[in-house]
Amino acid sequence: MTFDYILTVLAAGRVTLALAASALLLSIAIGLLCAWAKLSGSRTARLLAGSYTTVIRGIPDLVLMLLVFYSFPALVNLWLEEAGIDYMLELGPFMAGTVTLGLIFGAYMTETFRTALINIPRDQIEAAHAYGMRRLHIFRRIVLPQMIRLALPGFTNNWLVLAKATALVSLIGLQDVMFRAKGAAEATRQPFTFYLVAAGFYLALTVISLLLLHRLRRRYALHARGAKS
Repeated sequence: MTFDYILTVLAAGRVTLALAASALLLSIAIGLLCAWAKLSGSRTARLLAGSYTTVIRGIPDLVLMLLVFYSFPALVNLWLEEAGIDYMLELGPFMAGTVTLGLIFGAYMTETFRTALINIPRDQIEAAHAYGMRRLHIFRRIVLPQMIRLALPGFTNNWLVLAKATALVSLIGLQDVMFRAKGAAEATRQPFTFYLVAAGFYLALTVISLLLLHRLRRRYALHARGAKS
């Protein structure tokens, strides 16, 4: 019986991984966009990006998740009703979790990418312009590789925190590892066993992520040393 529950908890790991991957992609997209906005010549873009990162980082993760899951659909539906539009917006736990975590870590990715972009030597970009390279080619060959290398330490920290933060989504009903672990603990009255299984899952995810990202960092470090030599 206990073994069957353990398998059930671990099987929910697919949901947790899918949520983490979806939120990561959204956070990267937001982070790149807002990093560009903060470094742009537009005062409005800088103000909007700065306001976004300040507000998001100032609200607790759980509070923001509850706002997205409960309050945002209710507010939109109220506007739709007043506008005479026959439509009801509903956000499932997976979508609400993805949006919330994407918004939260998009703010942190913004600062990670912005710092990386600032630290790319400007003379390399100026030299590329002098040689007549196109902007897209400059970005692909010069800016992007160095940005990845410089951003990887911060990116690693953000990803590890994001992966563990997926456990919060169980509070709004997502059938993830933590939700299944809680159900198994209550059904068998063995909380230590099943919360330990959940802890082991997140620990394994952390260790595997660290190994993969460490290899990626070494690869880009070798490329950087090769470019300098």
